[in-house]
Amino acid sequence: MDASKNPALGGGNAPAEARQHFLDYWRIIRLRKAIILTVFFLIVATVSVVTNFLPSLYMSTVGMKVEKDTPDVAPFTAFGLPQQQFDPYFFNTEFEVLKSHRILDAVILRTSLDKVYAKRLKLPEVTVQQAYEILSRNMDIKQKRNAAIIEISAYDQDKELARDIANAIAEVYKSARGETRTKRFDSGLTTLSNKLTDLEFQVKVAQTNVDDLRKAGKVSDLGPESPQYITLFTQTISRLEAARTQLRGEVAALEQTFEKVRSRKGDDLRHFLAASNPTQELTALLGNLNQAKQKKVSLLTTLGDKHPEVQRVEKLISEINDQIEKEVEGIRASMEARLDASKRAADDLQKQIEEATEKSTQELAASAPYSRAKRDLETLLRQKEAMQMELNQQVVNSQLVRDASVDIIDRALPGMRPVRPNKPLFIAIGALAGLLLGFLLAFFIEYLDTSVKTIDDVEQALGAPVLGVIPQNVAPLIKEGLDSAHAEAYRVLRTNILFSRKDPDQRTMTVVSGGAGEGKSTTIFNLATIFAQQGSRVLVVDSDLRRPSLHKILGVANTVGLTNYLLRQKSFEEVVQTTPLENLHFMPSGRLPSSSVGILSSPQMKEFIEESRRRYDYVFFDSPPIMGVSDASILASEMDMAVLVVQYRKYPQQMTIRAKQMVEKIGGPNCLLGVVLNNINISQDSYYYYYSGYYYDYYNKEGEEGAVPPSGGSGDAKVGTPAPDASSKPESAIKPKY
Repeated sequence: MDASKNPALGGGNAPAEARQHFLDYWRIIRLRKAIILTVFFLIVATVSVVTNFLPSLYMSTVGMKVEKDTPDVAPFTAFGLPQQQFDPYFFNTEFEVLKSHRILDAVILRTSLDKVYAKRLKLPEVTVQQAYEILSRNMDIKQKRNAAIIEISAYDQDKELARDIANAIAEVYKSARGETRTKRFDSGLTTLSNKLTDLEFQVKVAQTNVDDLRKAGKVSDLGPESPQYITLFTQTISRLEAARTQLRGEVAALEQTFEKVRSRKGDDLRHFLAASNPTQELTALLGNLNQAKQKKVSLLTTLGDKHPEVQRVEKLISEINDQIEKEVEGIRASMEARLDASKRAADDLQKQIEEATEKSTQELAASAPYSRAKRDLETLLRQKEAMQMELNQQVVNSQLVRDASVDIIDRALPGMRPVRPNKPLFIAIGALAGLLLGFLLAFFIEYLDTSVKTIDDVEQALGAPVLGVIPQNVAPLIKEGLDSAHAEAYRVLRTNILFSRKDPDQRTMTVVSGGAGEGKSTTIFNLATIFAQQGSRVLVVDSDLRRPSLHKILGVANTVGLTNYLLRQKSFEEVVQTTPLENLHFMPSGRLPSSSVGILSSPQMKEFIEESRRRYDYVFFDSPPIMGVSDASILASEMDMAVLVVQYRKYPQQMTIRAKQMVEKIGGPNCLLGVVLNNINISQDSYYYYYSGYYYDYYNKEGEEGAVPPSGGSGDAKVGTPAPDASSKPESAIKPKY
């Protein structure tokens, strides 16, 4: 597969589609350029006129360095660091202050703007509110980039007044900032002094209450809430808790050991006690027992069980066992006694902890009123101390020398030239808006236009091929010349028709259209002319019995023709006429009958078609529009071939689709060969240049050079023979054929 033809393989289709879209837009712009230019010039002219009548305004700008109110010697906090805070909304706030009534009303009164505006507007009086509305629209406030400088610009027809307004705004704002700062400090000092006096009184009352509660409750400073008391109580409780925890551990260990002792008996118990809780007596007895047992074993090797020595050793072993049993019982009793003692000690410690806690709780409840009163007193003392420090600091701040937080660094000067309106800018914006609006209007009209515009419209909407594209203003070729630039379009059409027909025996053809005035008569006559030029014997029949027009092209009378033949009034030879082109014959429509339907559908019409087919190579029948007139439908049903003529940008696509459906319904799908797109304005629509414009330009250049143009495409009957000029011959040259 060729990658250049497959978009999926990175071929050239995708860029071609993109170029095609651009060409579509460019085609719309060229076609609608009159609308675009009209809208463009109207808006530009309107903007120019309106701008010319607008009053000229001068601008004066004053620059102010604006900072937050801070003393020259910055106060220090308790940590010795200067207070520095960044306020991102400071300048935005000051912009609103500058635009407020407080500032601008004072400026209006200072500069008498109300009287100036009243005189300028020719009004008896302008209120301060009205003057404020005018002034707020004629001023601009902005911050200089990366600087704490505010620039105030005032606009007015009088450049001196614009300067005075700008300077007055800066001065009024500076005075207002100073007054606000002074009022704020005075109000703050008064508030702090009153608050400090109130706190001093509250401290005295709280101190008296503390003293009374101490005497009444006999509470010392080492009471339950004092740090010393809390520390001592905590240490005592901690010590008792530690001792109790230790005893509980010992009790748990003793209980575990005692449980093991109770679960063991005999030798197992003896050995467990010797390992876990040994005593000298138990250890010695167990040792003696082992020695006696060993001695018995030694005696039994030489003596019998009844020997006195063996009996003595057995008695000794029995006595030792008794002693061991008594020792084991003693150890068990001792362990039990010790376990009981540990439990009692742990219970005593628990009671001591509970008693200490209860005592502390009672003492704390008794001293609670005093403690609360003392805490309240301490809080008031801290507030009084802080308030005193703040008051002292504000007093010092008010006594510090302050520079103005608003400094006018650039006073306003009269403007040298008007700045409003900016006529070049306004006209440029108007031109841009006019161009944009013109484009939008052009594309909107194009969107509303549902007529046939491109070959793609025909092929997509009708599903039929486009056989030919005919330029605009095409005259009959028999007058224009068979080798004119327009003739090549019909040669292309002829070639496509011959290749599109299904059977070489198909020789009768009609050209239909959906509506009137789409150029079907000119198309069929010129097409017949091209066929005749190529050497074929051609008959053109004006079968449009509603509004015949082919006889006007040839300049002959329409008194005798097809209707006379069908009504058996004239013979075939009497109604056929010759033309200046040797192989081209013509049959007029004849006198128009009262009803053409019966004539065209009569057996005589079928006989005529067969007779003309026998006599000529190709027979072309002109017809009325197929929409609303039945004649075209009858002709289409009797013809071998039909071609649908669609005029460029004339009728809606739905009408063309309906016409195509009617042809196919009557004559069958093989009857309609394709569509001819007629009346294309190639000079405006470059989309169709390569279909017809190339030949048009080519022949024009040939004519300018004085050369004789060739007679046309391949298959010419007489190459190099000059075309006859019908316009140069008298009407008598057109005569009956037979």
